[in-house]
Amino acid sequence: MQSQSTASSTGRKLTSGVATEPAQIVAAQRLRHQIFTSEYGADLETDTGIDQDRFDPWCVHFVVTDQSGDVVATTRLLHGEVAAEIGGFYSEDEFDLDRLKRNPGVFAELGRTCIRSDCRSGAALSTLWSEVAQYLVQEGIDYLLGCASISMLDGGYKAWRITQQVQQEHLAADNFRVTPKRTLPHLASHRTQTDKVAIPPLIRSYMRLGAEVCGEPCWDPAFRCADLLVLLNVDKLAARYARRYKLEARTA
Repeated sequence: MQSQSTASSTGRKLTSGVATEPAQIVAAQRLRHQIFTSEYGADLETDTGIDQDRFDPWCVHFVVTDQSGDVVATTRLLHGEVAAEIGGFYSEDEFDLDRLKRNPGVFAELGRTCIRSDCRSGAALSTLWSEVAQYLVQEGIDYLLGCASISMLDGGYKAWRITQQVQQEHLAADNFRVTPKRTLPHLASHRTQTDKVAIPPLIRSYMRLGAEVCGEPCWDPAFRCADLLVLLNVDKLAARYARRYKLEARTA
């Protein structure tokens, strides 16, 4: 790994960085497979025990490891210039991004974010975000986009309630809106519901960092989840982590 940083949570030492060894990327892919299959019921059509796709070779992979060297959190980043060379972002399989991409600035996509279930108290995610924030500032990225997933194992009720809740306070401007290519089923039957449901920690963290949701969710049948396209202005992220980790925030 490179650019290592450490954090401590309940006595656990955490180290974050960019994965440079193939074995560490495979360990991250195994964590992804375990979480997607056990928590989402995803049908990954593989018996290798790893989650991988055509975007992985083109991505920067961030990992957080504990003192034993096990990967406890991971995410990957695809730079917009690289995406243009390979046919687009992963999220363009699910959303029409034409209107969003017409905005000026450099875009990158974050995806496949996973945290091991026993490391979700906050330290692992904070450590991961710190590493990502440094990279984004160094690379001059203006906007970070990505799919935030919500399990559909309950038939979609929770997905629609979470969508409604985050749209109330965190809906992006019209010029950043996207259109799902597979509309999530059962929209009408849930529009009148008013009871609140718990927003998943990862989506909650996106919103706390200043992210916005770019419209309606997309149905992902392979992963058995609903995906919301979220967008984060990197200046907001840099400012937050400049205060917490003494990064130098980029000025407009």
